[in-house]
Amino acid sequence: MDLMHLRYRLRSGYYYLYDMRDALNAITGERPYRLKTELVAIAFDRITGRVHQHGHPTRIHSWAMGAQRRLRMAGDWEGADRLIVVSGPLPEEEINKCLSVQGYCRWMLMRLASMPHGKFSAHRAGSRSSWQRRESGQQRHAA
Repeated sequence: MDLMHLRYRLRSGYYYLYDMRDALNAITGERPYRLKTELVAIAFDRITGRVHQHGHPTRIHSWAMGAQRRLRMAGDWEGADRLIVVSGPLPEEEINKCLSVQGYCRWMLMRLASMPHGKFSAHRAGSRSSWQRRESGQQRHAA
């Protein structure tokens, strides 16, 4: 599965999934989104970090339970235990790295407890660009 062209963007409290191969809309200048959801879930292999599915948490959890059941019925208990689902308000950059960098989910799982809340980290003052910090510094000196 080629995930390199897919990107999540956090806008107005929702995660939007875009296919970067889609052409921009002539009127709005934006790409059409493939998915709009409040939370994101990623199902991946705990050992290799390979992403199996991503999207709305209800659908991904349902898919993972079915996949684990099929693996166990086939006698692959280890394979079923290796399937992990992470869901919640994950940081946008982390989600996109999972889709674009093979094996990144394995590393993200180790850091999950120390990760910032996905929806709040986008609005922190520390996430400002350099020109925004420079302008706010100049406004403080002018006052």
